[in-house]
Amino acid sequence: MRLFTLRFCMVALVMMGLPGKVHAAAMPVNVGTEQHEQKVFKAGAATANITPFLGGKLIGEWHQPSAIEVHDELHARCLMLDDGTTKLAFVVTDLLGLNQDLIDAAKGLIAERMGIPPANILISATHTHSAASALGADDRRRNWSLDPFDRYQEFVIHRIADVVQLAAHHLEPARIGWGVVPVPEHVFVRRWKMKEPVINPFGEYDQVVMNPGHNNTNKLTPAAVPDPDVSFISVKSTEGRPIALFANYSLHYVGGTLQGHISADYYAVFCDRIRELFGVEGGHPPFVGIMSNGTSGDINNINYSGSPEQNAPYEKMGRVGRDVAQKVFDASRSIAYHDWVPLQAKQKEVVLKVRKPDTNMVERAKTILARPDSVKPAHWLEKTYAERTLNQLKKPDQVSACLQAFGIGDLGVASIPFEVFAEIGLEVKAKSPFRQTFVVGLGGGYWGYLPTPEQHELGGYETWLGTNNVELGASEKIVAELLTQFSLLKSE
Repeated sequence: MRLFTLRFCMVALVMMGLPGKVHAAAMPVNVGTEQHEQKVFKAGAATANITPFLGGKLIGEWHQPSAIEVHDELHARCLMLDDGTTKLAFVVTDLLGLNQDLIDAAKGLIAERMGIPPANILISATHTHSAASALGADDRRRNWSLDPFDRYQEFVIHRIADVVQLAAHHLEPARIGWGVVPVPEHVFVRRWKMKEPVINPFGEYDQVVMNPGHNNTNKLTPAAVPDPDVSFISVKSTEGRPIALFANYSLHYVGGTLQGHISADYYAVFCDRIRELFGVEGGHPPFVGIMSNGTSGDINNINYSGSPEQNAPYEKMGRVGRDVAQKVFDASRSIAYHDWVPLQAKQKEVVLKVRKPDTNMVERAKTILARPDSVKPAHWLEKTYAERTLNQLKKPDQVSACLQAFGIGDLGVASIPFEVFAEIGLEVKAKSPFRQTFVVGLGGGYWGYLPTPEQHELGGYETWLGTNNVELGASEKIVAELLTQFSLLKSE
């Protein structure tokens, strides 16, 4: 039995530099204790280009096209915060996902260069479907192997370390504020309950279908509810110059690109537009907008209750990105900014069992793969999931997934290394002891989809073996552990 553990997730590093007390974010910190008067809060931000080479396969579609054009560049973006004792770094990459071992390698390089504990660095992916794979190729990606990194992965590792180093170099005295604004217009549950069950690639029947289509007369209602809120952190210099804005929205991606085009999707549109709205053009260091993915595993921006839309390539991602940026900018104008808040970080591994196929599933998969292509399949993805069924046998029996929790005054931030269902994020927000909380999905690694046990019972793409990889009760373990970490942060 092979246990995947973090190379640099050491308890001693996790505990380095944690402040001893949490102060309410709403308290005016400039009238605080003598201890506060001795400390200066700082913030810095930076970007680093991670656009891949042309000719590589673009991940995110069933048939992965080769990259032939760069519609817009991909970036790693970093926001660093420093309360005088503790540094926290948020890194968001324009990638579909990042494996835990790659993130560990990047954190190790950052710790070597700057001495920042790995627990204090949150690295995530946006989940754009128009990027080259930084997950590795072939067996490395499918089996979560620890074989050597490929050329693009090595490039990404070093650029992540570079962007953190640049953000640290850009640290300056700053003020910080945070808020939340509802933007429900663009988030819809993509899993729909069916009147009659529908066959899946395993020869079984599901009660829900992902992306059922507008004219599907078998669909009933969405199987859950989305998280409509955009949470954000805004930092400004003590003179009032905007430094960065970090946002979090539970929208899977938008898409609408041309085949073979590299694009950072609506996340980059948001970043560009929020910079324009703050009126910061040019200058050094430049203003940095950042959009992270929230809990969007069952969410997209297609309203199957309405009429079909007709959009030109890139039109809708532009519309969504600009609208979200406008609403966040408007909300940011009324938030309270603080001269100083304490920063905290915790990191914890949770051991999860890996799902394995039973004997009947294995035999069925072998039969399907041996069948001639002339035989019509019961489901168009039968062969794909037959391969995934057998591949699941090659995976370890359990994995150790890294969870992170940050405290920024009375703001709590969690990260989960999965494509997380929205209801999980909503539960963490509802039960968190912090006044405001948000969850970064695809943070700290990428282990597949994370449905709830109740959604597993309904079936559907996100619950299929090979799409979902870990035990059916994994979400409950993860939520419980994150709430424990939040409680510990609040009690220190």
